[in-house]
Parts: sequence; structure tokens; C-alpha cells
Amino acid sequence: MVKEVPTIQNKGRKHFMATEFVPSEEITGGHFYSDGNLDKELIDALKKVCVKCISMQRVSTCDGCLEWCKKSGVFTTEVTEKQIKGILETLVLDNEIMQMTSTGYGDFASIPVGKTCYICKSKGVVKGGKKLVDSTSFPCFSCQRMSFCSPDGAVSPGTCVYFQKWLDF
Repeated sequence: MVKEVPTIQNKGRKHFMATEFVPSEEITGGHFYSDGNLDKELIDALKKVCVKCISMQRVSTCDGCLEWCKKSGVFTTEVTEKQIKGILETLVLDNEIMQMTSTGYGDFASIPVGKTCYICKSKGVVKGGKKLVDSTSFPCFSCQRMSFCSPDGAVSPGTCVYFQKWLDF
């Protein structure tokens, strides 16, 4: 028994494979392709749900977004961790969200220290009549030492040269 397999590499050619085999992602295009075509609707829907999840929770992980997507009931197909990870990486590259490492303090209290998490880039969002500051412009959010920083530690806002330069600006 033989079956025809859609391929993204050579769309003009027909490819056949024994029915007992499953084609590899290199041939089919992976988890964002269906029948050899990029599923743009699925990608857009996943992006919207992930951004909503992160903005509602303030901080989320890949697992948190996956759970949110499964609970949302928006998707008729199974959403995988690999898909969510790809979407989150795309959103970081699109500059819609920021990838961070959890410090375990403040908004990160529910996420274990050192775990990769994501926050929304709020550009002066208005809440309750007050305009909030763009929190992503603070030097702390891009600092390599953020996971070691604490008010009374060796690395702290009081001793940070980057924070002081930012304040002087």
C-alpha cells in the first residue's frame, strides 16, 4: 500500500510513501503546515491567544501559555508545546513580548527562579485613567544579573551602575 505525501520542498512533484511510515517534518514542513501549505490562521490565532494569556497574567511561561490555549477552547486541533514555543519565539522576534528569566520576586513570584518566562511590552498602556510607564525601558528588564539582584544583596538597585545611569538620563 502506498500513499501520496504533500511536501513543501518540491510542490510540483508528487511524492509517495508506504502507508505504514510517517513522513518527517523536513518533508511535510512541520507542525504549522497542513497539506503542504502554511496554516496562517492557526499561527495568527495562537499569537493572539498567547499575547492575551501573557497580558492577563502579567508573566507567563511556555507551559502556562500551553495550558491557557488548551483551556480557551479556540482550537479544534491539539496544540503542542513545540508549537507554543515557536509562537513565543516569533512574538519575541516581532518585539511584542519580552523573554526573561524569573527572579522569584514581584510578578515573578509564581514562577521558579531561573525559569524562562515572558512579559508583554506595554507601550504606555492606560489603565483606570492613569497612563502607565513603558516598563520595558527600565534597564533591569534586560540585565544579565537580574536573577542575582535583591534589595540587600551584592547586586542591588542601590549599587547598580546601569540603574544609576538610567536615573541620571
